[in-house]
Amino acid sequence: MKKVVKFGGSSLASAEQFKKVGNIIHQDESRRYVVPSAPGKRFAADTKVTDMLYGCYAAAEEGEDFSEKLAEIRERYQEIIDGLNLDFSLDKDFEVIRSEFERKAGRDYAASRGEFLNGKIMAAYLGYQFVDAAEIVRFNDDGSFNDEVTNELMSERLSQLEHAVVPGFYGAKADGTVVTFSRGGSDVSGSLVALAVGADLYENWTDVSGFLIADPRIVKNPKAIETITYKELRELSYMGASVLHEDAIFPVRKAGIPINIRNTNAPQDKGTLIVEGTCRQPRYTITGIAGTDGFASITIEKAMMNSEVGFCRKVLQVFEENNVSIEHMPSGIDTMTIFVNKDAFEEREQKILADIHKAVNPDHIELESNLALIAVVGRGMRSTRGTAGRIFSALAHAHINVKMIDQGSSELNIIIGVRHEDFKNAIRALYEIFVLTQI
Repeated sequence: MKKVVKFGGSSLASAEQFKKVGNIIHQDESRRYVVPSAPGKRFAADTKVTDMLYGCYAAAEEGEDFSEKLAEIRERYQEIIDGLNLDFSLDKDFEVIRSEFERKAGRDYAASRGEFLNGKIMAAYLGYQFVDAAEIVRFNDDGSFNDEVTNELMSERLSQLEHAVVPGFYGAKADGTVVTFSRGGSDVSGSLVALAVGADLYENWTDVSGFLIADPRIVKNPKAIETITYKELRELSYMGASVLHEDAIFPVRKAGIPINIRNTNAPQDKGTLIVEGTCRQPRYTITGIAGTDGFASITIEKAMMNSEVGFCRKVLQVFEENNVSIEHMPSGIDTMTIFVNKDAFEEREQKILADIHKAVNPDHIELESNLALIAVVGRGMRSTRGTAGRIFSALAHAHINVKMIDQGSSELNIIIGVRHEDFKNAIRALYEIFVLTQI
């Protein structure tokens, strides 16, 4: 058994958290490759080290004296080293960082040092080999990620090591210029390591015990999701459910490697297992509910629209030419409705309306803003009759008017559109009917 374990910033924010991580790794000898993030917040009002590095580098770019800011960062790491009673020093590393900041090495370089330094401490603490991600995670000259070269470099290097610590979040171009993934990119790094070493499992340790069926800020104490497929996760992530960096799914999905989301502060919890497919029957008809607001709808009416060849294409082309992405497009015989991001649409609103009139000469256009979209997702819906009916029943009982309903052909998800003011009540109503009453 071979596992790759990635630990988030909150899991490595202090010496106390490091000790928890050390216990987790030593409890299972198959946890052989470790991917650490930079230290996160120790308490609510604290600052993440990555943000401290951004601030320090900004001062360096402006030609200001950044010594005090760099000293604060150094103090954060020294606090961890002292708390772990390590005979280890980062003095030389901070000398290099100071020099690189002075020569304006770049924001990506600055941000990456959080993971780099934490990785060095982790390797010293565990007695594992430290491998600089800049040597094995490759980006192209244009800044795009090169997955093929990365996999070759990683596979060759890590095959020679029984245990290793590879810092997350960054890599480098062939010339050594450091490049970072987007924020949260350590999840991606862990996934790449798992692919390269042919791991049996990729454990992603964070501060929550996996995915929850609904947002805990909306639903009180929602139940956890035990097993979820990559497709279900993709649908929920699209609607705002975020525990794992979205791009982290693809490398391991390609190799059929499961991901286990675990809680560093509650290692006894099984967490959520993310898999390609499963015969396990879900506990409930649905797997999860997620939603987001900030949408607008544009309803276009025209008599005999259905017989006018190319009508939809002409309308969609208007949005494409105005660089506005379309979220959903329910339609009738003489009407079609376009759901778009409200902010993106408002920037080009009048231009888009004028272009629609020129393109298809509609009888009427109606706009509505402040809408929310909610996704009800679950592989169990395929084998359960009347799911849409239950949704309508739950929302009607809660006195919520449905503005749109759209079911994908895979029968994996149903998207519901409601008014912004009904958003939270709609999610609570759906959770109650599918989970609490288990209908």
